[in-house]
Amino acid sequence: MLEGKQVKLRAIERDDLPQLLQFRNDLEVELAGGGDPPEPQSLERIQRDFERGEREFGGIGFAIEADRKLIGQCGLFNINETARHCELGITIGNKSYWGRGYGREAVALLLDYAFRLRNFRRVWLEVNASNERAIRAYKASGFVEEGRLREHTFSDGRYVDVVQMGMLREEWRRG
Repeated sequence: MLEGKQVKLRAIERDDLPQLLQFRNDLEVELAGGGDPPEPQSLERIQRDFERGEREFGGIGFAIEADRKLIGQCGLFNINETARHCELGITIGNKSYWGRGYGREAVALLLDYAFRLRNFRRVWLEVNASNERAIRAYKASGFVEEGRLREHTFSDGRYVDVVQMGMLREEWRRG
């Protein structure tokens, strides 16, 4: 649906579920994503989530494809139609694509979708302060730090800050 030079964002298909399951059960990928402590995921659970669809999820999800293979997923969720803002989330599950600009391009496509096609005025995200690589990528994409929740989440055996970042449509236009 959305194409850049390296990546394509498209609908998540049933055939993607086994690969997404591998990503979700990769401890390194899960720890990089932050959030809740990782727990094993079953194919049945992912299939059930897929069946419930994005209406219950409350968001818009995309598969990230590069070199004709699934490398991750991203999306917009926690959508507030009145205030015109949403949260951005992304996971590059195929670690051979880490640090090579694929995530940054996927974020750029997602921001274009959010601001130009969906008319959001603000996109925000949360990231563990320990994920310096992601923070650098978000800053390079134009996000600014808006706040910090000190020792807010427990990740990999310790409490870490959660950094809140955001971007306004005007900032995106200038970028």
